[in-house]
Amino acid sequence: MNLKIIILLLSLSVFFVACKNEADKHKGHTEIKESYTCPMHPQIIKDAPGNCPICGMKLVPKEDGKEKQAIKDTALSALLKPTNEFAISSIPTVKTIHKYLPLTLKALGAVSYDTRQMGSVSANISGRIEKLYVRSRYQQVKKGQRIMDIYSPEILTAQENLLMVLRNDPSNEMMISSAKQKLLLLGMSGQQLQEVIKKGKPDFSISVFSNYNGYIKDVQGGMPREATSAMSNVSQQTAELSVKEGMYVQKGQTVFNVYDPSKAWVVLNIYPQDMKLIKVGQRVNIVPDVAKSKMIEGKINFIEPFYQNGTKTVTVRVYFNNAQYKLPIGSQVEASFASEMKLADWIPSTSVLSLGLDKIVFVKHEGTFEAKKIQIGIANDQMVEIISGLDGNDQIAENAQYLMDSESFIKVNN
Repeated sequence: MNLKIIILLLSLSVFFVACKNEADKHKGHTEIKESYTCPMHPQIIKDAPGNCPICGMKLVPKEDGKEKQAIKDTALSALLKPTNEFAISSIPTVKTIHKYLPLTLKALGAVSYDTRQMGSVSANISGRIEKLYVRSRYQQVKKGQRIMDIYSPEILTAQENLLMVLRNDPSNEMMISSAKQKLLLLGMSGQQLQEVIKKGKPDFSISVFSNYNGYIKDVQGGMPREATSAMSNVSQQTAELSVKEGMYVQKGQTVFNVYDPSKAWVVLNIYPQDMKLIKVGQRVNIVPDVAKSKMIEGKINFIEPFYQNGTKTVTVRVYFNNAQYKLPIGSQVEASFASEMKLADWIPSTSVLSLGLDKIVFVKHEGTFEAKKIQIGIANDQMVEIISGLDGNDQIAENAQYLMDSESFIKVNN
């Protein structure tokens, strides 16, 4: 009887111990909290579902088994590294280079009329325009072509005086010569004068001729615009003349200008920081947009001593003979100036990013790139001079635009 009781008590003890162990086992499982992580950024661990603060992806439950296996296979220091470190390490970096480099300045501009070669058509007498033989601005005219007829009481009176002397005192050579000379001074041509003497009757108007070949433009319409805007509005430039038949002109008044497109100059716009690199007589190569195979070799003939209105550029003129190249007036050009060697700190131009007036580079620091403002000087074809903002030990991204397109690689300091 006692043996049965002892066996029963031992069985109950074993049962209670087993139940306690199973309960403790379940209790341990219930105390483990589920955590969530980002598939792309495993360093992000949260206690509740949500979105990744880096990329915005939805967090997923963290798998303990795989995590433990990863910890066994990977050092803790490697797990703490950013996931984009390999992408960053593949981006080429450069340092500033201190050396002599040849300077090549580039500038934009356009072809314009050489106003030194401009001719004028003036009224030698006061009177009224009886007839115009040109109708639009920039109409082509030739030397000796009739431009307009002017009625003038003054020249009519001078003709009548000559005819009266010829009729009444034909032997008075002095009076006849004086009367002819007056008509010639008033603008009458020798041929017109002979016709008047032959007819014995005065002409009521005198013809005005062009002394130049080129394209005519009325003075009241204004001078041709400079290269940057010349011929920009064809309908306006070729509009009807402001000079009309019936209008009065004064003696000596310039009514038309005649421009010769074979005599032209290139007008280039130079920024203030580049002015110290150019001088009169410096060689320049010019490539027109309309004929890139035609390179014009010239030299700087004139540098204007003031800024253009509304701009921060200075105008430089390069004279050339357009009869050889036949470039349209107003066509755009690109010019390059060869200058001296300069000793300075240089970086590739691709490393500099322009943000308006600010220039920045991306400096590598502790596995990330930080934006840094710099001051630049002059530039040649591929390199930029560094004035301040970098030292010789700074490693900067070779391609700044690439980092702008891959902004997750950039460390941002708020």
